Amino acid sequence: MLSRRRKVKIETERMTLRPPQHIDHAAWTGLRIESRAFLTPWEPTWADDHLSRKAFTNRVYWAQRSLNNDSALPLFLIRRDDQALLGAITLDNIRRGPSQTGILGYWMGERYARHGYMREAIKAVVHHSFTQLDLSRIEAACLPENVASRGVLESCGFKYEGVAQSYLQINGRWRNHVLYASLRTDRRGRTEVGLA
Repeated sequence: MLSRRRKVKIETERMTLRPPQHIDHAAWTGLRIESRAFLTPWEPTWADDHLSRKAFTNRVYWAQRSLNNDSALPLFLIRRDDQALLGAITLDNIRRGPSQTGILGYWMGERYARHGYMREAIKAVVHHSFTQLDLSRIEAACLPENVASRGVLESCGFKYEGVAQSYLQINGRWRNHVLYASLRTDRRGRTEVGLA
C-alpha cells in the first residue's frame, strides 16, 4: 500500500508558503543563529542539538507526517523574488469532529521583521484553513508583553479571549499567555483590549 504524500503550497503577494525541505537546513540554521537574541525572549529554550542536521531532518520528517495525517500545517515563508527564507508559520494541533480547530504559531527572522511578511502569511494560512481545511476556529497565544505579536494578530482579525496561566515554558520558565482566536464566521465585532 502506498502512503499518501500531501503537498501544500500557498502563494501570497510576495511569498510562497511551503513545508520545510532538507535543502533548507543551511538557510534555516543561518537565520536562526542570526536571530537568536531576537527570538530567545519569545520561544522555548533551544535543545542542545536544535541547529543540528539531524534535528532539522527530524523536523522535515515530522512536517511531512503531520501533513499526511492532517494534524498540522507546517510552512516556511519563502520570499519569491530571491527565494530567501524569512521565517515559519505552523497551524498545529488540528482537531477534527465537533471542534474543527487548530493552533497558530510563528517566528520571523529579525532582519525581516516589521515588513508585513507575517501579517501576509497569517492571513493566507487563516484563509487556507477556513476554505481548504474546513476549520472553524484558529487559536493563537503570545506573551502579554509581545506587543508586535499581539498587533499582528489583531490586524489579522484575531480577537482577544483571555489569559492562560502558565501556558508554555518560554526561555526556561512557565509563562502566562494572552489568548486570541479567529472564527470562520465571526460576529463578535472588534475587541478593544489594552496591551498591558
